[in-house]
Amino acid sequence: MIYKIAVKDARYPLDGSAGSDAIHRDPIYSYAVTELVDDSGVTGTGFAFTLGEGNQLVCQAAQYYAQKLVGKGIEEIMADFGVLFRQLSDDQQFRWLGPNKGVVHLALASVTNACYDLWAKRRGVPLWKLLTSLSPEAIVNTLDFSYLEDELTREQAISLLTMEQASKADRESILKTGYPGYDTSIGWFNYSDEKVRENCKKALADGFTAMKLKVGSADPARDIRRAHIVREVAGDHVKVMLDANQQWNLPDAIPICKDLATMNPYWIEEPTHPDDILAHRTLAKEIAPVKLALGEHVPNKVIFKNYLQAQAAAFVQVDAVRVGGVSEFLTISLLCKKFGIPVVPHVGDMGQLHQHLVLYNHIAMGHEALFLEHIPHLQKHFVHPARIQNGVYETPQEPGSSCDLIALRN
Repeated sequence: MIYKIAVKDARYPLDGSAGSDAIHRDPIYSYAVTELVDDSGVTGTGFAFTLGEGNQLVCQAAQYYAQKLVGKGIEEIMADFGVLFRQLSDDQQFRWLGPNKGVVHLALASVTNACYDLWAKRRGVPLWKLLTSLSPEAIVNTLDFSYLEDELTREQAISLLTMEQASKADRESILKTGYPGYDTSIGWFNYSDEKVRENCKKALADGFTAMKLKVGSADPARDIRRAHIVREVAGDHVKVMLDANQQWNLPDAIPICKDLATMNPYWIEEPTHPDDILAHRTLAKEIAPVKLALGEHVPNKVIFKNYLQAQAAAFVQVDAVRVGGVSEFLTISLLCKKFGIPVVPHVGDMGQLHQHLVLYNHIAMGHEALFLEHIPHLQKHFVHPARIQNGVYETPQEPGSSCDLIALRN
């Protein structure tokens, strides 16, 4: 039974120009951390990701949600978590502030993720192992399909997962080989051209076969020059992604993306405003066969549904510390599976939680094991940091979701 809660504001300034992009020039990586302590002394840890000021607002909202769980057992909570998730997201005190977006939804992510962590720890297994051991019905009981029924119902989700059961064992080999990663830190926005060049060489030496560069400069020629530097160093066999962090309007995005196409990007990410689904649909048609990726700033399953319906994204980057946590992440992953779109998460958690979720997506849902973003800058702050060897995530073995932070434990 959960008898105590704690919500903490954790902020981590970065070294040098790490983390910089076209809009965040000096970010402070921050977590609104929820801890759920049960009467046996086990602590479930979950968090949402922000970039500094405002993190305290998320903490205040998380405190409100977490308090509602006191006195309940984690097995009771998770047996029908989809119903609880909807009740919390529809809470009359907070719904006007969303619904299902912004500060209140980030807070719900923090609490939701703590629930999944506590659940796995109480069962003594890593989260990926808990999730893959559950029946389709048990997984679906943790999900909320409200407003998706025109595309995906509870019954259809169970059917989709059931169809994958027969081939599930074949995909479990990834637990031994590890999940491929890609290096997203080679080309932060404020890095010099020479630093980008050096980082590309290091990423290749470290075994990465995919990497990402930040673009979105006021001068598009800078982006084009730097993109060609990465391609030159990486060679033609390496996947190179470009991330604009929403810096272009549609009239600008079309010619810039066409110019960037000359270096053969694997995708162009977040080219324009994340709420502008129709602009993404237009851009996707204009620059084909170059593909668009998005999801870092998409707040909920309904907007993802609309993107999929509009055929406006070739890769979905849903982030479990941005949407309403693990529950909504899995719901969106099921929706993507139905539409045949790969899920390649954005990792506001530095890959800690997502290394579990992509294993579940691959093993139980049959999603392609494409790759998972790797950002190393906060590794030293985690009790069990993600382990990357030769560009591959090693399968985590410790109970829980790998989200415990050292400073908060002490």
